Amino acid sequence: MKLAVMSCIHGNLPALDAVLADITQQKAEKIYCVGDLVGYGPYPNEVVERIRTLNIPTCTGCWDEDVVEGLNACECSYPSLLAEKRGMAAHAWTNQEVTPETRKFLAQLPDSLHEGNLCFVHGSPYSAHEYLLPDMDAFVAMERVLVTGADVLFCGHTHVPYVRSLNHGQLQICVTSPSSDSKQLSFTAPFKQIVNVGSVGEPRHGRPNATYVLYDTETQQVMLREVSYDYQKTCAAIIEKGLPPIFAWRLAKGLEYAERAEDPTHVCAR
Repeated sequence: MKLAVMSCIHGNLPALDAVLADITQQKAEKIYCVGDLVGYGPYPNEVVERIRTLNIPTCTGCWDEDVVEGLNACECSYPSLLAEKRGMAAHAWTNQEVTPETRKFLAQLPDSLHEGNLCFVHGSPYSAHEYLLPDMDAFVAMERVLVTGADVLFCGHTHVPYVRSLNHGQLQICVTSPSSDSKQLSFTAPFKQIVNVGSVGEPRHGRPNATYVLYDTETQQVMLREVSYDYQKTCAAIIEKGLPPIFAWRLAKGLEYAERAEDPTHVCAR
């Protein structure tokens, strides 16, 4: 079966419609979304309505979570204080813009989804706010997949697509208990993969094109798809609706435009 997996739509309806059209052209049999339907972009209600109408299985993203539960972010969740200020402005706008129906839909989204040996999360199995970066420690990356019980972990959140294969490897752990001495245990981890599907609505790979992934469950083939669309329409709507103009600039450039955090892999404790 051919699956399409997407993430980080961020209220960008033109990008979503372009990706949905490409998915139809590619003859995918099922679509999954790993969250962040809202935030940053000018069409949060329209995006949620499209996902709801099409009955696309979706797990909650960090923005979806924060709109429902209240802003649960601080400076450690952003790459810089400036990014935090812009993020809070976007949250305030989105929180005011979303309808009760949109909020109700976001509130019922699960933290993760499973199909066979596949798991779908937004950030990581532990938190929608945790980044699984392509160069993170191999042991940590393997643990994040193993904890799900899956062979392939699909995620988003970074807005940059990648595929990381974790080959069969020898792992060692130290087990200590009060009644015995420490024991060194080792085991061979099976082949696992992390697939980051990038971002439909706010790509950060250096181009404005939307990205998503096609996955063949029979061949295990992963195909990264990049879709062009009229991003200028979204940029104009961002400015017209009073969102920070920098969001239009970075959408047009496909860039984050912010300093990187010293440790972006951490989980915010708030």
